[in-house]
Amino acid sequence: MIEATTSHRADQLLRQLVSLFTLAAVPILIWAGWAAARNSDLPEWWLPIVATAMIAFTVDVGTSMIRIRSAIVSYNWSETGILLTIAFLPPHWALLCLAAGTALPKVRRRIRLDKIAFNTAKAVLTAGLALAVTTLIFGPLHGDHLPIPQQLAALVVAGAVLIVTDDLLAMPVLALATGGTLRQLVLGDWPIRLLTLIVKIAAALAAAATWRVDPPWTLIVAAVAVVVQLLYQNRMRTREERKAWQRLATVTEALNDTDLTRVLHTAVVRAEPLFSANEIEVALGGRLVRGRGESVVFDGAPDDAPRPERQVFAMPLLGSGAGGEIGVLRLRFHSEVRLSEREQYTLRTFASALATAIRNATAYQELMSVAASHAQEATHDQLTGLLNRRALLDRGARHLQEPHQDGLTAMLLVDLNHFKEVNDTLGHTAGDAVLTEVARRLEAAAHPGDIVARLGGDEFAVLLRGLSAPAVAMHRAEVLLDTLHHPFMAEGMQLRVEASGGIAVAPGRGGMTELLRRADVAMYQAKRGGERIATYSRVKDTADIARLALGGDLTRAVEEEEFAVNFQPILDLGTGEVVAAEALSRWHHPVRGHLDPLRFLETVERSGLLPAFTDTVLEKSLGAVTALRDAGYDLPVAVNVSPRSLLDPGFPALVAARLATHDVPADRLVLELTETLALSQLAVVDRVLHELRDTGVRLALDDFGTGYSSLAAVPRIPVQEIKIDRRFVAAMDGSPEAAAVVRATVELGRSLDLLVVAEGVESPAQRKALWELGCGAGQGHLFARSMPVGTLLGALRQGSANRPGHLAPSLHDTGAVVRLATGRRVRSRLPHLPA
Repeated sequence: MIEATTSHRADQLLRQLVSLFTLAAVPILIWAGWAAARNSDLPEWWLPIVATAMIAFTVDVGTSMIRIRSAIVSYNWSETGILLTIAFLPPHWALLCLAAGTALPKVRRRIRLDKIAFNTAKAVLTAGLALAVTTLIFGPLHGDHLPIPQQLAALVVAGAVLIVTDDLLAMPVLALATGGTLRQLVLGDWPIRLLTLIVKIAAALAAAATWRVDPPWTLIVAAVAVVVQLLYQNRMRTREERKAWQRLATVTEALNDTDLTRVLHTAVVRAEPLFSANEIEVALGGRLVRGRGESVVFDGAPDDAPRPERQVFAMPLLGSGAGGEIGVLRLRFHSEVRLSEREQYTLRTFASALATAIRNATAYQELMSVAASHAQEATHDQLTGLLNRRALLDRGARHLQEPHQDGLTAMLLVDLNHFKEVNDTLGHTAGDAVLTEVARRLEAAAHPGDIVARLGGDEFAVLLRGLSAPAVAMHRAEVLLDTLHHPFMAEGMQLRVEASGGIAVAPGRGGMTELLRRADVAMYQAKRGGERIATYSRVKDTADIARLALGGDLTRAVEEEEFAVNFQPILDLGTGEVVAAEALSRWHHPVRGHLDPLRFLETVERSGLLPAFTDTVLEKSLGAVTALRDAGYDLPVAVNVSPRSLLDPGFPALVAARLATHDVPADRLVLELTETLALSQLAVVDRVLHELRDTGVRLALDDFGTGYSSLAAVPRIPVQEIKIDRRFVAAMDGSPEAAAVVRATVELGRSLDLLVVAEGVESPAQRKALWELGCGAGQGHLFARSMPVGTLLGALRQGSANRPGHLAPSLHDTGAVVRLATGRRVRSRLPHLPA
């Protein structure tokens, strides 16, 4: 709106100036007409006609037209015609002829009336002032009463007055019409204008002198003047074209910039001299840049741009090859103009150069963006935007090398629990949402000086800086993990993140690598101990280093069958007969010896080798079933199943294939499930469990009464057995609560027609108490430890008290009457053994 107001104000002032000049010239013309009507002092009657024709010729035929923005500025020889007119005609006749000779050509060419009025008034005013000055100094110029030297001097003075007055009248109007400044117009091309003035006055002096001496010579002077005018026009045209090409070369060179904004701003500012437009703009996609004069007046969205000028010349900016149009270059003018052939060619050339510059700048910016993206990817995690492991090690190393006055440095390593279950069941989109939210919360809770990073997978690290004491690290770690405890929504489900953390204070030696290793050791100490956060302990470090090293040996162990399976018998608590066996895996490590599952199962689950490991255990367990059956002992074998195996839709097919390979009935395999309460709510787990049950495989709920395996899981999971956790069995004698849990479990199994097996039976008192409560089966060191299948077969053959297949004496003699607790019904649902 400011631009529109300024333009409107300039138009008003321009009209006022034109009206003022016209009103000033009207009285002069009225006086000239009145004087001409009263006096008949013409030397020759034909002189006014010749003078009028001469003025018209110099105004029309001898005019050089130059466009400055929307205004057409004419440079002609009218000053020469005016000087000759006032030299040979009385003042009033000279003014009338001058007015007629100026107006007639413009009327013939149908120039606008206000322009005709302005040019006529300007000619009358300048000529009138020149006549007044020379008459005051020299007296009347016309006639022969002045000597030739004085007349020539008077003409020189008149010419100077004409030029100065013409500039004084024309320059303000031209500045308003073109939007330029008076300084630019007055100082621009002043050498050419001075030379032109000298030539025009010289031509007028030569014509006046030859007329006084020998009139025919005036024709020769006129011819010379015409030749000079043509040469002058050609010189001006050549000079303007040369300057135009120089400006084009300068501007196109200035476009060679790698910054797109600078390219666009240069285009709309530096190109103004090329086209003398009121405004130049470039539209590029959703961006519009507009320049006026030497400044950028707008750079933004096209819809927000002020109202532009009326007349438009548009030139498309084309992409390379078949890239199509990438933008538009527009020249805008106050009023209608016509571009010359040279200007049209310049416009096409400039548009091509601008399009190339835009493509180059855009390509450079894209290249820089790709480079920045690569630099970002090299140091940052792509999903969460946190620093990656490499950047953490680099920045942490620089931090540890600097002298610190602000306190200690510690590392917190955070590992999400059961994250793989989220990924496998809800999909990677939900998993990514969890990781992103964890990253956001850790960053929000970290102190300004801390460094938060994602190491990969579900592992995060926070370098805690500026600690006043080692104990502060535990407090800071608690705060960080507390932020993860609050639930959030992902894929339409409410999730709660559980995490384990390990803390290590920066060591004196070893740098970031050692600090990160110690934090990793502490984190696994927390996982193994069931704690949320653990601090690094040097005492436990050796064992943890060995555990971490196991991960590299897993592939070899699977390929070379280093994993073995031992079997612990499960007995009927009343008779002592072996009714089943539980398979327990062992790793016969060539260096570290025999490793129990507690030392390697977590590593197996995290390694990605769980399917191969599970297949190995199934293969050896079902092979043992076949060996026992061939020896006459048709015993079911119970195999522990990792919760992660239940997330594999192909797991039931794997079990069925192994059963078929060994020709083992499905009910001879019992799969023991743990941590199933949370997993059973997931569709894929529910489907896997029912497919396993449909094949005839028996399902058992292990570690019943603890954590995930609780009463709430029984109605939800299609199990046929429940196993009482060894901790309740061990505490039965001294803990009424533990005894109540065992009793409730037995009653639950009886009511649901489930087999109840007690784990960890260590004493005859425990055996008897469990049997009296109605628990049908049990296992533990009272009966036998785990053993290879060959050892188990030997024990079965040897038996107990000359009873093969029994590993413990019966609690009562055959045929004896046993008094049981009131209401107790023994229904053990033990697997049937052949006679």
